[in-house]
Amino acid sequence: MSNDETLSRRGVLRGATLGGAALAATSLLPAGVATASDVRQVPGVSTVIDASHATREVAARFSDYFRTKSSKTPDGLMAFFDRRNTTYIDAILGWPFYTWQELHDLFAEYMPQWPKDGTSSPVRVLGDATSAVVFFTNSVNLFGPSEMRAAGVVNFNRQGRITRWVDYWDGRHFGTDNLNGSKLPDDQFPRDFKESLSGETAASTMRRVSDRLNTLLRNGESAASLFAYDAVFEDVSAHLQIIGPRSISAYLTSATGLLPYTGNGVAVRHVAGSAAGGGYEWTATGRVPRGLNALELDEQGKITRLTAVWDGTRVDDQTLISLAQKAIEH
Repeated sequence: MSNDETLSRRGVLRGATLGGAALAATSLLPAGVATASDVRQVPGVSTVIDASHATREVAARFSDYFRTKSSKTPDGLMAFFDRRNTTYIDAILGWPFYTWQELHDLFAEYMPQWPKDGTSSPVRVLGDATSAVVFFTNSVNLFGPSEMRAAGVVNFNRQGRITRWVDYWDGRHFGTDNLNGSKLPDDQFPRDFKESLSGETAASTMRRVSDRLNTLLRNGESAASLFAYDAVFEDVSAHLQIIGPRSISAYLTSATGLLPYTGNGVAVRHVAGSAAGGGYEWTATGRVPRGLNALELDEQGKITRLTAVWDGTRVDDQTLISLAQKAIEH
């Protein structure tokens, strides 16, 4: 087992604000566990960062990243990226940026227009210093007239610089009209998401669980054995939450072919994260061609939380109603 896997199993302290009692408690934490001084929230944002399934290093790195992003300084933000090997793709809008300079120019264009109190802030971090999944919120008028709640799949090089970042989010939450005014036509979406440049660096446990879950979901078979006793399944785009292995597996099986990450043609694109947290990007042949399944794992490698993120604008209202009906238990 790698050092990163060991650290990620221990978890890290949640929170960005310490009281006196918490400060005293930091001296009792084992090595590798993040303290609130490592993981500071963006100024003006009260959300507590959940870094319970991330290593100290990556949690602190994202803390610094989003604080810098919210300070609206393009050059400072771009210092986090590898100048020679940077890919950023918005998987919902279809915006590809294949060089450091292209991404720099994007932020240089948008940041001067951001509201003074505009923020981009982390919510949850999963993974380690090689690759991770980070959930974050862009406030109103950063990239459109609505807030954007996204999950980024991020790879780092050996020097800690970002080499690949792919965002997934629900276009319905953003607003269908807002989305349609910004996204590229499907035939202009990038075909190559450049995962080959970063390689598969995720922990072996995360790769194994991701591959096994995808196989079971593709075949419509029970996935109950993969989930921990009090596991939580949540589908952001379908607005669903289901608790417990039996109920989760029953729902996933009954919704095979209806959920975009189930049924024939679903495949793993790329896996990110540690033995405690991360997930996998998936591709599909149906109406929703891509998305993310984020995973939190316990010490036995069981899934304690599965969060699915995909573009809900790609299905009609009746599909979402049908997904909700499938969750009704008898």
